[in-house]
Amino acid sequence: MRVACLIAGVATASEVTPVQKVIQLMNGMLEKGKKEKHEEQVQFAAYKQFCDDTSVEKTRAIKEANEQIESLEALIGKCEATIEKRTKEIAQLDEDISVYEGDLKATTAVRKMEHNDYQATHKDYTESVDALTAAIAILKKQAYDRKQAASMLVQVKQDLIPPHAKRVLDAFLATTETAEDVGLDVSAPEANAYEFHSGGIIDMLEKLKDKFEDERSELEKEESNAKHAHEMLSQDLTNSISTSKEDRHDKAQEKAKTAQREADAKGDLQDTMSSRDSDQEYLDDLTAECKSKSDDFEARQTLRAQEIEAIEKAIEIISSGAVSGAADKHLPSLTQTSLIQLRSKATAPVQAKVAMYLQERAKMLDSRVLSALAVRVSDDPFKQVKKMIKDLIVRLLEEANEEAEQKGWCDTELSTNEQTRKEKTEAVESLHAEIDETEASIAKLTKELGELSTQIQELDAAVAKATTLRNDEKAKNEETIKDAKEAQVAVEQALQVLKDFYAKAGEATALVQQEPPEIFDKPYQGMGGESGGVIGMLEVIQSDFARLETETKAAESQAQAVYDKFTEDSSVDKAAKQKDVEYKSNKKESESEELLEKKADLESTQKELDAALRYYEKLKPSCVDAGVSYEERVARRKEEIESLQEALRILNGEDIA
Repeated sequence: MRVACLIAGVATASEVTPVQKVIQLMNGMLEKGKKEKHEEQVQFAAYKQFCDDTSVEKTRAIKEANEQIESLEALIGKCEATIEKRTKEIAQLDEDISVYEGDLKATTAVRKMEHNDYQATHKDYTESVDALTAAIAILKKQAYDRKQAASMLVQVKQDLIPPHAKRVLDAFLATTETAEDVGLDVSAPEANAYEFHSGGIIDMLEKLKDKFEDERSELEKEESNAKHAHEMLSQDLTNSISTSKEDRHDKAQEKAKTAQREADAKGDLQDTMSSRDSDQEYLDDLTAECKSKSDDFEARQTLRAQEIEAIEKAIEIISSGAVSGAADKHLPSLTQTSLIQLRSKATAPVQAKVAMYLQERAKMLDSRVLSALAVRVSDDPFKQVKKMIKDLIVRLLEEANEEAEQKGWCDTELSTNEQTRKEKTEAVESLHAEIDETEASIAKLTKELGELSTQIQELDAAVAKATTLRNDEKAKNEETIKDAKEAQVAVEQALQVLKDFYAKAGEATALVQQEPPEIFDKPYQGMGGESGGVIGMLEVIQSDFARLETETKAAESQAQAVYDKFTEDSSVDKAAKQKDVEYKSNKKESESEELLEKKADLESTQKELDAALRYYEKLKPSCVDAGVSYEERVARRKEEIESLQEALRILNGEDIA
């Protein structure tokens, strides 16, 4: 179309008058001016549409970039606050772990000292009880060995004996030593029996033995409680250390992930700011260029309108009777002659040679431009042909420059758009993966929180049930201990009554030596023989009740210790689970916030990707090759220009090799 406009000529005929020829030429100029004006309007409309679309696209991209910058800056600030918080928490946990480990070491050392003291004291009680048992057994014999009894009593630890008992023992030992010194026959049955019943030393020793046994039992109970308390404290400290270390590990990991997120956010912020600044600079340049082109277009349209108006006015004047009528009347033959001469000159051999050359080059290059020009060269006047070729060369050079500029712009835009599409596609895929991972983690945390809640409820139920059983067992044991104590007191009273009676009966018979009445075969001294078996059975029963009391106390102490350990373990386990619930709840909340941020980032990044894809679709019609490549078009245009230049040299009379 542009070539046709450039090479359009005026058809000549021998019957046309000069004025008519002028009018014909001006009508051609008028049509050409209107056509070019319209084409320029269409061209500028497309360019303006490009300016508007690109301006809207860049403005939207800048706005989204600013929003993303604000979001990234907020995320960076949040990450910095989280890192600072986690740093303080990790430092506090390190301090707690150090304190817990120090407490565990100290309590272990103290427990070791307490256990050593317990072993020494328990040994003293055991040796004293054994010595008292042996001494009581010796003293209960009516013909006992005082020296042997004294040696047994000396083994009793003096610091364990109460003051009043110590005075009695000291007096007894002193009496024994005095008897040995004066050489008394302490083995005489009647004297020994007298000393045995008058002293009351056995009762004191038995009470002392019972006191030692009770104190030893109490010592064992205290040792068991101390051991249990130490185990509870050690377990609590160990659990605290383990929980703190696990918490520290988790917080350290969270801090590292947050630091990575901060670094990524800072990198994204830098890239976004750079992209935004580049888009802003491009938008500013585009706005300035579009305004300049718009101003040029307005000026060109105004000039073209004025030119068309002037041509129309000239045609009106020339077509009037004053010019056209006079020319038809007075100038026909001269003009016809001049026109024939002009026609004769126009068909010079050089012009024919140029037409032939252009036809050959048109066939060789398959160029419609050269082919159309060859036809016009053979028909149009000589000077008009030269001007037409020059104008066409200039026009082709301008098109080459415009296409080169368009190619550079397209290359830049396509490269930038491709990089943007690649980055945004990778970012969308990465965000999808991160969102899936975060959603899976949240689902796992939700499940774990539900399991922990169930476990805590089960712990509470188990502790409640154990407490009910322990209370019932404790009540039963207390009742058993009470019954055993009352039975021991009753048996002791019965034994004392029988012992006192038969002791008095034996003494009376031994001292008075009364004769029985005639009706009796021998003196009645009571049922001493039978009483020995009864007393022995009562003593066995008493010892059984004592053993029952001791065993029940021990069982109660052990059951209480087991219950205390169970409740303490349950309490520690519950505290650990509650702390785990708190940690996992905070982690779930944090990951939920991260999920919202990532979804927002995904939405924003997806919009940017969609915008880049839409912009690429707009670039494709004007920037992506369709059929003929840019290099092929440049080469063809170059050959067309060279052919036109050769034709111009032929018209100028230059020799072509």
